[in-house]
Amino acid sequence: MPLLIVRNDITKMAVDAIVNAANASLLGGGGVDGCIHRAAGEGLLAECRALGGCETGSAKITGAYNLPCRYVIHAVGPMWIDGKHNEREQLESCYRVSLRLAREHACESVAFPLISSGIYGYPKDKALQVAMEVIGSFLLENDMTVYIVVFDKAAYRISEKLFTDITEYIDDVYVDAHTDESEERRRRNLFVRMAPKPLRAESEAAPCAAPEDACAKPDMAPCAPPEDAWAKPKPAPCAAPEDACAKPDMAPCAAPEDAWMEPDMAPCAASEDAWAKPAPFSCASAADDLDARLSRLDESFSQMLLRKIDERGMTDAACYKKANIDRKLFSKIRSDIHYQPSKPTVIAFAISLELSLAETKELLAKAGFALSHSNKFDIIIEYFISRGNYRILEINEALFAFDQSLLGA
Repeated sequence: MPLLIVRNDITKMAVDAIVNAANASLLGGGGVDGCIHRAAGEGLLAECRALGGCETGSAKITGAYNLPCRYVIHAVGPMWIDGKHNEREQLESCYRVSLRLAREHACESVAFPLISSGIYGYPKDKALQVAMEVIGSFLLENDMTVYIVVFDKAAYRISEKLFTDITEYIDDVYVDAHTDESEERRRRNLFVRMAPKPLRAESEAAPCAAPEDACAKPDMAPCAPPEDAWAKPKPAPCAAPEDACAKPDMAPCAAPEDAWMEPDMAPCAASEDAWAKPAPFSCASAADDLDARLSRLDESFSQMLLRKIDERGMTDAACYKKANIDRKLFSKIRSDIHYQPSKPTVIAFAISLELSLAETKELLAKAGFALSHSNKFDIIIEYFISRGNYRILEINEALFAFDQSLLGA
């Protein structure tokens, strides 16, 4: 694992094996086939001549020569007629035979093009569906990293219905969320500023504190022009010195230099004073308090993930493979209680565990993430979860089509 879709030139992929969408002669041709032969050099053509061709739906393996990989697997896909002449079965066989050859030659990584989707005319969305299904099934039973390589968007297409449905869903929640909020706030603020200020009775106006007034509270309106005097609430009356500590809601009278004392200063010395400050700060007591708080840490992401796996009755392998996650990465998560995953990794596990939207948000929160309607990636994830579609490879098809990060690692 995993299965990844990448945009690249397949002849530049540094993997153990690349797959060539070959013709039956194996002697080169147009499209991907021609590119691979030109990049590999004459040695590849000479070896292919000795193979005596290949049947449709099968594959043969050769050296890679000047290519940055070890092997080239030549798979002969079907020409599309109408979908009723065993095209799908032959295309599925291409992928299965190619993967088997890669496994037999101890390949840990393989890169595929979308076989038959070029000059052979196989519909790109259907070719992609076959590739994802066959490779996905293979990876549930085998440890290998497989890439589907597309050179540009013209070589990649998901189903029109899926693309349209997601686009409409994005329009419903993303466009609304991105209506020019700053402009809307500016318009509302302008309206408030232009609105006439309410008239208030003279008796309701907040008194203006004289500069020498030691009892002026922080929320008390400073001396200002008459039209602004009503803006602040009426301050609490100032108590006589002997009553300064009597009522918590009364501003204590103090000497001028103490009128704006810092919040951490105790205004009253009386033992019964409700405002009395706690004991002085101590590094030792702070450390003890921090240790106590840390000892009560909530369940971490790793702990919640492992608990959810047990609750679902899944094995670790079943979970990380279904999540399109590499075994080595899962081992890190299991061995480190404080492991900090990426957001796509968290969501991949949520998809694997088939969590509800609320459960997914809870798992994300454990890793410090959230879903937002201001992010296309998040909206697409919400689209699939809200519809109960937990097929991670299909989700990745959609994410790639919308230029978003893929799930898994």
